[in-house]
Parts: sequence; C-alpha cells; structure tokens
Amino acid sequence: MSERNTIMRSLHDLGLAAWFGGSLMGAVGLNGAARAEGGTQATPARIASSGWAKWAPVNAAAVGTHLVGSSGLLAANAARVANQQGVAASTVAKTVLTGAALAATAYSRVLGKKIELASSSDPEDTEKAAEHPVDTERAQRQLAFLQWTIPALTGGLLVLNALHGEQQRPEEQARGMWQRAMSRTPHMPSMPYVPSMPDWRWMQH
Repeated sequence: MSERNTIMRSLHDLGLAAWFGGSLMGAVGLNGAARAEGGTQATPARIASSGWAKWAPVNAAAVGTHLVGSSGLLAANAARVANQQGVAASTVAKTVLTGAALAATAYSRVLGKKIELASSSDPEDTEKAAEHPVDTERAQRQLAFLQWTIPALTGGLLVLNALHGEQQRPEEQARGMWQRAMSRTPHMPSMPYVPSMPDWRWMQH
C-alpha cells in the first residue's frame, strides 16, 4: 500500500527541522543574548537584527526545501488523501498551518528589516529609515510575538507530520480506506478484525 519516497521525505523533514529549530533558537538564544548585552535601547535591536539577517537566507532555503518535499509527498500520496479516512483532514490542517507559518515568517522579515534600518548606525540606512519612519517599539513588540508564533506553528507541523507517519501504517491504511468506503456505501458490513500481531490463542485451537 505504501511506497518509498526517501528523497521527498528527506527534503520535507530536513527543511521543517531547520525552519522550526532555527526560529526557536533565534527566539530563545539570539534575542536573549541581545537583551543581555544591554547598552542603549538600540543596541539589543541592532544585535538581534544582524543575527536574524544572517539567518534569513538559510531559513529561506529551509522553507523552500520543505515546500518542495511537501509537494512531492502530496503528489505521491494523492490516492491515500482521497481514499483513506482522516488523511484529507490532517492534510488540510497541515496546509493551513504551513500557510500561517509562511505568512508569519514573511511578515517577521519585513518587520525585522524595518527595525534593522531604524537601529543601524550607517548613514545610508539612517537616511532610508527617515524616508519610511516606523514606530520602533510597536514593531519590536509585533516582531517578538511573531518570532514565538513561528516555532509554535512549525511545531504543530511536526506533530501533524508524526500523525501522517502513523496513518501510513498498513493496518491504519486498511482501516481508513475501509471506513471511507463505508461512508460512501452505508450498507457495507463493518470491517472484520485483522490483528496486526499473530493471535497465538486462536492458533492453539
């Protein structure tokens, strides 16, 4: 019932792991280290912005890798999504969480860039910031919220990924497909019990 999709699964899992781990480390470690540095109000913002800016290209690559893997797995499992009870619902939930995580990631980068310009000591950046003034304190509050939201959303994706793994067990596939068939044909009999392990008591008779 199942096929190997090692490459797509690896792209999916590695990309998601980097997306989740990098965002969590940034929210906990990088932001915490910037606050601990002290100094003027602009100093922590400048340190954190510099760190997030260096991480941004790697994070973009991780997100892209995850999306390529997700698309490949969705195509490979299209039949299960259509015919196995519960897979479509978990796939929709995963798609919604992915969209929310993408939106949060993109907007946090926009806010981060604005804060980076506002806190920079470079005259060119100061001039750019003056052309598009921003409420730095408000932007920092929004950014802090988003930087915790991203690991929460990607953590939810990891949980749904674990659920998808459980749904790929042969007995789960058989049960889910039977339930979907029953929902389409209500008068079908219930699925007989098929033990996943040998029933030694039955074999003794």
